[in-house]
Amino acid sequence: MILTFEFKLRGSKKAKLEIKNQKLIVFSAPSGSGKTTIVKHLVKKFPNLGFSISACTRDKRGRIEENGKDYYFLTPDDFRHRIENHEFVEWEEVYEGAFYGTLKSEVERIWSIGKVAIFDVDVKGGLSLKEYYKEKALTIFVKVPSVEELKDRLKGRGTESDDSISRRMFKVKFEMGFQDQFDYILLNDDLEKTLLTAEKIVDEFLNS
Repeated sequence: MILTFEFKLRGSKKAKLEIKNQKLIVFSAPSGSGKTTIVKHLVKKFPNLGFSISACTRDKRGRIEENGKDYYFLTPDDFRHRIENHEFVEWEEVYEGAFYGTLKSEVERIWSIGKVAIFDVDVKGGLSLKEYYKEKALTIFVKVPSVEELKDRLKGRGTESDDSISRRMFKVKFEMGFQDQFDYILLNDDLEKTLLTAEKIVDEFLNS
């Protein structure tokens, strides 16, 4: 994909600036695998990475979250309208009326400022991004040593009911079946080592 931007020169003439070879880095994993921690670390480590902000239909969490910073908060009707207009690269209705997705305009925003887009999305979203952007995308599946350890991590958060954890674990086992469709499988058994490995993978991709 090549994005073309027009800007005015003296005498009202226009010139075109083509932005080529744009890339994406996608981290996907079942909930609780540590992908968010990894992505936040990489954004701080590499100044040329731009975090892709997802769109959603849930309410903001008080004053903690901001529109356009944490998420793009849309109404369900607005989200559906954007789906009809093909404005999303990927989207999913997680629960009835609860939508999450990546807007094409968000990727273009990051590319327009000369940065590489980095994503923290679920497994389905990651595969959709890979299918859409093909060789421009590097996809990484974050894996924990065992399903039991992942269950312990979710319990340790103290924010999940037993029923919620049970539903999540069912989804985890399903999502683990797609790991071989990603470019890399990153085992997160030691966070410090995992971060160093992630840095190496990203650095090689940025310089390829």
